[in-house]
Amino acid sequence: MIKKLISVFAAFAVLLILCSFVTSNSSDEKNQENDLKGKIVYNKKKHNITISWPAFGSSGNYTITRGGSRLASDYVSVGSTSKLSFTDNKPNTDKYENYYKITRNDITIIISLENQIFGGNMYFYDRKYEKAETARTDINSQFGAIGLGGSNGEWTTKRQAYYFKANVNGQTYDSGGSGSASSVEANSIELGFYSHIGGLGKVPSDVKLGSVFTRPHLSGGANATCTFWRSIENVEVMRDFAWTVSQSTSARRMLIESTSKYISDIGDTNFWGSGGFIADTHYTSSRPNWGGQQQWYTRNSIFPSGSEAMGGSYNMVWQGCVNPPQADEANSPVPTTPIIREKPFLFIDKDGEYKVFVPSWQKDRVGISWSTTDMGKGKVQDLLTDWYVTKEGDTDLEINNALKAGKNIFFTPGHYTLNAPIQVNRKDAILLGAGIASVTLEPSEKNTWGCIYTDDKDGIIISGLLMDSFNSTTYQVRIGNEGANADHSVDPILLSDITCRVGGVQSKNIQIHASMQINSNNVVGDHFWLWRADHGSQKGGKARWLRDRCKNGLIVTGNDVTLYALFTEHYQEYEVLWLGERGRTYFFQNEPPYDAPNQASWSSQEGKVDGYAAFKVANTVKEHHTIGMGSYAVFTGNDGIVNKKNGFEIPNSPNVKLEKMCITRFAGSGNILNVINGTGGSTATGVKRVALYNNGAGTQPYDETFDLPNRESYPSYIIMEK
Repeated sequence: MIKKLISVFAAFAVLLILCSFVTSNSSDEKNQENDLKGKIVYNKKKHNITISWPAFGSSGNYTITRGGSRLASDYVSVGSTSKLSFTDNKPNTDKYENYYKITRNDITIIISLENQIFGGNMYFYDRKYEKAETARTDINSQFGAIGLGGSNGEWTTKRQAYYFKANVNGQTYDSGGSGSASSVEANSIELGFYSHIGGLGKVPSDVKLGSVFTRPHLSGGANATCTFWRSIENVEVMRDFAWTVSQSTSARRMLIESTSKYISDIGDTNFWGSGGFIADTHYTSSRPNWGGQQQWYTRNSIFPSGSEAMGGSYNMVWQGCVNPPQADEANSPVPTTPIIREKPFLFIDKDGEYKVFVPSWQKDRVGISWSTTDMGKGKVQDLLTDWYVTKEGDTDLEINNALKAGKNIFFTPGHYTLNAPIQVNRKDAILLGAGIASVTLEPSEKNTWGCIYTDDKDGIIISGLLMDSFNSTTYQVRIGNEGANADHSVDPILLSDITCRVGGVQSKNIQIHASMQINSNNVVGDHFWLWRADHGSQKGGKARWLRDRCKNGLIVTGNDVTLYALFTEHYQEYEVLWLGERGRTYFFQNEPPYDAPNQASWSSQEGKVDGYAAFKVANTVKEHHTIGMGSYAVFTGNDGIVNKKNGFEIPNSPNVKLEKMCITRFAGSGNILNVINGTGGSTATGVKRVALYNNGAGTQPYDETFDLPNRESYPSYIIMEK
């Protein structure tokens, strides 16, 4: 794909927030940003609610009205007072269904328990109190207000999540419409950058949406190669789901009653994208088509029966799916998923309390993890007792103290600045992000070690987080200390929906050794995008090669590591370097660094080999298996011709094999000269494929010593094992 350089506009409009916003009470209500915040206390024994607030306005009493939700159609009067507090002795039965407006002199603030717990970047919708159109209008107004669909949104630090409570009495959130989700007539919810939609029911059908669309902003809407960073889970889409996306986009645990002919339908047959990931999803009525997509990974999903192709150009992997397309050059159906644990998610239980469902591990799975009446196997954790809920502004010290106290961490949408890594040093600890929450190394000298470090412990889960670096570090994520050797086969480590980003946003020169290193054994990765940015808010070209430095996207030294949907792009040496035994990867997507300035500065194996392979299995490895691999030449940032000798390199060994490899050239004068180990042909003459390489006749790579991070590369307090 050819990603365009996108400049950032200077100004952003203001998000509507819950208890910290002020609104005029006149007929033309206008929302204004304000620091006024209230407090709310629920007394369970007395079933009353006391609210308090800072003084505002100039004269007269404060009037209090109450609605069942933030956007409830009807707010009723519950009192008036000259004081700065009020007790409601007859609130609605469900404590979370009490939103209070306090008004004085044309100023109104809103106070609720949900806002107090989750902060101002999570938005809750309740069909019991709101019209069907309300949520769609609210979400789409934010989409337009802060540029979430265009170049403004791509580099914003705004983060948001939209949560829908379960439908009641047969109602839905569908306000009606027709046609494909990209059309005006469809009345779709449009999901923008750094945004998340989540259903709060136990199963997807508990929350019924009309249609959902993601709008590309390049080439007049025909190019979705920069439609990144958004997610949706645990909902039913009744009419149309046009998921027009590329990397770092996740659709999970969904029931899709209908879909466009093309999953990426933008009403233009010239559409192209570089997606994507869908898992644990049931399509009930029609088979989708990924037409226009370069590649896609689909896991444990159910499709209606049929034999027709389902689109895609180069690398389509269908794992553990029911009724996948037939195998051909581009399509690789894999019968089962050998080991998987679905991503945890937030929901409201029958007792009215917020909980987190943590699915169980499953082996050799086919199809979805849930049914229409059963949320699946797993454990339920109480959010308020078992978890620490972060809000934007929380520090690494607060987060690490909560982990030490035995809490799991729920990251509400936000941009979290770290002065030290988040340190996960106990078994079964969970970090769960909503709204593409970002843990970020700001440009200071305080944190030069990384975003997240974990010890070599059983059952750790890290999900739904974006790691950003505005400062030089050893790693962005490190799983297990160097030399980790514990056996986690009974309770593996799970990493799901993880993005690591080097460059793109910052202007300071940074140097990172590796975005992620997995040292622990028995780790399962379920959807990564590891990205040294090929474009951003600063100028590129030669400056980027020197400014945004990172050798490796992923280094694996642990044994029995299994990865699903691995996207790794633009790193300056081996983009994936695999040193552990019995590794497995199902689907790999790659582009080399666009900006390698010349061949002399981009050569591997002690300068003997042009460029670096995208996926490198070390010669010491005795057993490895990967299926569904694509590496695409885009050498545009150099003065002459820069080539890469091999797309992939592995030892010629009987138990090391790669299947279904593809290389091609998208842009630039340079080429990938061979698919693997000197065989398969060059992109100079078009697309090249190798169906299987296993102890083949190609040239064995030279033996070499790899430059790996070590204990001396960070201070002693980061070594958490005692």
